[in-house]
Amino acid sequence: MKFDERGWLDEARHIPSPNCDARPDGEAPSLLVIHNISLPPGEFGGSAVEELFTNRLDWNAHPYYQGMRGLEVSAHFFIRRDGELIQFVPCSMRAWHAGASQWQGRERCNDFSIGIELEGTDDQAFTDAQYKRLAGLTESLKSAYPIAGIVGHSDIAPGRKTDPGPHFDWARYRQACS
Repeated sequence: MKFDERGWLDEARHIPSPNCDARPDGEAPSLLVIHNISLPPGEFGGSAVEELFTNRLDWNAHPYYQGMRGLEVSAHFFIRRDGELIQFVPCSMRAWHAGASQWQGRERCNDFSIGIELEGTDDQAFTDAQYKRLAGLTESLKSAYPIAGIVGHSDIAPGRKTDPGPHFDWARYRQACS
């Protein structure tokens, strides 16, 4: 897998999100943040995550969406249950995935991180295809950027976020990346 000069990955399907902006001057991504998402919660395979990240979600399509009305969020990458890889934001830009966050004394993790969303929930295991794709993506990111840490959203926003959740197998993931 190769990145172009802006940080678009050649093997990903590109769906550009408007929910991004410039990183601070001289800031290269050094942290990977792993999340999970499904919309509606626990439902997989639909287009709602893509619609959310591109500001096209019909807030009236499901009662759950009413609590998200007007939310503008994104991630760099989204890995579906079947391993499909979608990229919304080039790695050179700041995606809006971490929110209020802190890692090793640094706040505003969006400034220096890459967000990877796994299609899933806190209470279900992730698929073999997702782990395989995530490991390959991680290796490509580590080759292209000065990645110094890999964390879950829960690690940078404790008490506020729980993802990727207790069913994310960190040992399996780390072994696949070594």
